[in-house]
Amino acid sequence: MTFQLSRWQWGGEVREEDLRSEMRSQGLAPYTWRNGPNDHFSVHSRSYTRVIVLLRGSVTFHFPDTGEEVTLAPGDRLEIPARTRHASTAGPEGAYGLEAAIHPRRY
Repeated sequence: MTFQLSRWQWGGEVREEDLRSEMRSQGLAPYTWRNGPNDHFSVHSRSYTRVIVLLRGSVTFHFPDTGEEVTLAPGDRLEIPARTRHASTAGPEGAYGLEAAIHPRRY
């Protein structure tokens, strides 16, 4: 597995304020992002670990090097390690969520 996935387990409403506070308590600096219906982003990688929490809609992440795919629902959290090649496709209703970066330490 090239990523770490945590599914929403608490039931009830997914509240942006609560998830933003949780991410901040972990030392992250979350910001919002939005993709339109069926938006697709081709294969790319980042120099940092991405932490993604979906708030509304759905989005599927594709990992071409392993053939894995994962679809996020509201409340789900995905961590994509630095330099992991991936693509994404928003669902038919689009996607809205929080994202934060974990940058590698430099010595």
